[in-house]
Amino acid sequence: MKTYRTLLLTTVVMTFALIVLGAYVRLSDAGLGCPDWPGCYGHPTVIHASEHISAAQAANPDGPVSFAKAWKEMIHRYFAGIVGLCIVAIAVLAWRNRRERGASPVLATVLIGVLVLQALFGKWTVTMLLKPAIVTGHLIGGLTVLTLLVWLYARARGAGGRPARPGLRTFAALAFVVLAAQISLGGWVSTNYAALACTDLPTCHGEWVPQMDIRNGFHIVRELGQSADGETLTMDALTAIHWMHRLGAVIAALVIGALAFALRANQHRTLGNALLAVLVLQVSLGVANVWLSLPLPLAAAHNGGAAALVILMVLINYRVRANAQY
Repeated sequence: MKTYRTLLLTTVVMTFALIVLGAYVRLSDAGLGCPDWPGCYGHPTVIHASEHISAAQAANPDGPVSFAKAWKEMIHRYFAGIVGLCIVAIAVLAWRNRRERGASPVLATVLIGVLVLQALFGKWTVTMLLKPAIVTGHLIGGLTVLTLLVWLYARARGAGGRPARPGLRTFAALAFVVLAAQISLGGWVSTNYAALACTDLPTCHGEWVPQMDIRNGFHIVRELGQSADGETLTMDALTAIHWMHRLGAVIAALVIGALAFALRANQHRTLGNALLAVLVLQVSLGVANVWLSLPLPLAAAHNGGAAALVILMVLINYRVRANAQY
């Protein structure tokens, strides 16, 4: 079980890093640096694919393929592969230690299924040319993997806390749902390149409620940069995507902030303080990204902040349930 716990913790850290790396790859427009999957032009490394990459650059110097972008994309894939192997090892150890308290072999097997689906989303992200619904699904899949890993680690450590009132347990679950919805909205902003659709704050285009095209902005099954009718996505649609994320941020900040104070008042002061600190940091990063026109390091850090909130919310939901058996 000690090896199992150590591997779980290591994989949680690597998955967090992988989510931030994936955000960096996406935000630096390197998602199609290698236009096939899982290799690069059918080769295992960028070096082996150099002839194809050179030809693609010569044909389209401003296109999505370059050596720098190809390396970013392939490093992301290699790292994802290592995390995948670690998850397989976790499932094997969970079954080997299935009679031990906290081993959770069934949940570890479910994690394998989520991993397979996540790999498919990774493939479709490339083969379907960054279709927003697929890329957003890939982001959500990564955070789902992180959620399950943290829950498994909490169970393996026996990290249950003091029994909490049913109201607090319900509140913690609700806050997690709100966080998940807000992260999904953030993913939709990122995958539609709508982060700078509004460059002023707190208003948008000088208005509290700007002109928006919600129908096309939130039409799920469509190509990148296109409306439901195949036309170029308008600024009003991008504004709708961005503004809804802002509205969601206000709601999420109020709900999660209230949970942090509720935790502080119910003998979970350390968790409450940590949640409040990360929430303030995440809101600050969101504001800074608008004011500073989305610098790449801050944009990637904003994704990391979302992942950090997920980790904390999973631990909180686990610990307010004494002797959780999920």
